[in-house]
Amino acid sequence: MVEKEITIYTIPACPFCKAAKEDLDRKGIKYKEIDVSKDAEELEKMLRISGKRLVPVMVNGENVTVGFGGT
Repeated sequence: MVEKEITIYTIPACPFCKAAKEDLDRKGIKYKEIDVSKDAEELEKMLRISGKRLVPVMVNGENVTVGFGGT
């Protein structure tokens, strides 16, 4: 089974984004971070994927998770 890298859409001031990244780091899960505050194209892509203007948005293949509540 090939492990896919998670894409996480974030903004710098978001404490939930920070917590989500820390959780992924703690679990040893690789991810690519995209700061949507700096990239309008990626922001539009995130909105199409999630249908929401909330961060973090985590994409793992076909699975999309909006927000982070901790584990």
